[in-house]
Amino acid sequence: MKALVVGGGIGGLAAAVAFHRNGWEVEVFERAPEFTEIGAGLSIQPNGLRALDALGVGDLLRTGTRTGPPQGIRRADGAWLIRNDIDDLERRFGPWVIVHRAVLVDILRAAVPEDVLRPSTTVRRVLPDGTVHHDGGTSTADLVIGADGVRSVTRSSVWPHAAGPRYLGYTTWRLLTAPHPVEGSIEIWGKGDRLGYIPMPDGRVYCYLMGNAPAGSRVGLDRLRERFARWHDPVPALLGAARADAVLQHDTYELPNLRSYVHGKVAILGDAAHAMAPNLGQGACQALEDAATLAVAVDTLGVDAGLEEYDRLRRPRTQMIAQLSRRVGAPAHWTSPLVTALRDAALPRLPSALLGRSITSAYTWTL
Repeated sequence: MKALVVGGGIGGLAAAVAFHRNGWEVEVFERAPEFTEIGAGLSIQPNGLRALDALGVGDLLRTGTRTGPPQGIRRADGAWLIRNDIDDLERRFGPWVIVHRAVLVDILRAAVPEDVLRPSTTVRRVLPDGTVHHDGGTSTADLVIGADGVRSVTRSSVWPHAAGPRYLGYTTWRLLTAPHPVEGSIEIWGKGDRLGYIPMPDGRVYCYLMGNAPAGSRVGLDRLRERFARWHDPVPALLGAARADAVLQHDTYELPNLRSYVHGKVAILGDAAHAMAPNLGQGACQALEDAATLAVAVDTLGVDAGLEEYDRLRRPRTQMIAQLSRRVGAPAHWTSPLVTALRDAALPRLPSALLGRSITSAYTWTL
C-alpha cells in the first residue's frame, strides 16, 4: 500500500511517520528545498504529546524540553484576569513542552527514511482517484494525504467550491528573544492587542504578539516596542532583547468548515482541513492528532472505511476546537473602553472550575 503526502510540515511529516510505521510505502512532496521550519517557539500540549507517543517519538521531544502549563492572563498593567492552578492542570492532563518548531520537524523527519522525502516538488493538482500532478510528473497511490496548509492545493483541487481563508481582523508576530528570566508562560490582554511569552529550555523566551490591523499591513520591531512600551514588566525588556531580523509576521486566518475531510482516496489534515485562530495553541496538536488517527483508522479498517472513520472522529472535534479558539481570543481584541472595562471586571470573578471545564475538551484526547 502506498500513501502520497502533500506538504512536509508538522502534519505531513507526522502522517508520513505514522504510515511508515504501519508498513506503507510513503512519499512526501514539499515545495521548499528543505524539510525544515522557520518560526519560533511551539507549545506542545498534553494531547499533542499523546499523539507523538502514538507515533513513537514523544519521548524524544520530552528530553530537555519540559515547561509548565500556562499560568494565566494578565492585564497590560500586570493585574491578573485569569490565574490558573498550574499544578492541578498538569495533574489532570499531563505535561506541556516548549520547543522550537524546527526541532519537532527534525524529530519527525528523522523517523522516516530520507529517500521518501521529495523536496523542491510543487504539487499542482490532486484528484480524488489518488492521482497527484506535480512539477516532477504524475504519481498515484492508494491514499493521498493533503497536509499543505491554509492555502492547500489539495483542498482547492478536491473541494473546488469550498470557501477560502477568512481573515480574523488581527495580525500575529512571533519572535525569540535573547535569554531573559521570566516567571512562566503568561498571556497579557490590552485593548485590541495582546502578548504572550513562554520560556524556552535554553533560556530564550518565545513571544507572540497579536494586534488589530488591516490584512497585509506590516509593522517592524521598533513600532512593536512603541506599541507595548507601557505594558508591565517584563514586556518592554523582552522586546528590547529581540532582534529585528528574528520577528516573523503573519496575518491570522481561519478556514470555514467543510462537510467532510475525505473524498475518494483523499484525506486532508491540519491547517488544510481546519486552519484555526492560534488562541488555544492547538494548531500543531490537532494536526498531530489527525495524523495518528488517520493512520490507525486506515490500518484497522482499510482505506474506504478508514477514511469514513477518520472523518467521523476528527471533523466534529477539530471544528469544535476551531470555534472555541476563535471565541476565547475575541475579548482580547475588543477596543471599546467600556466593554474592555467590563471584561476586566468580570473575568477575575469567574469560578476557576468554569474556566477549567472550558479547556478540558482540548486536552483530554486519546487515540
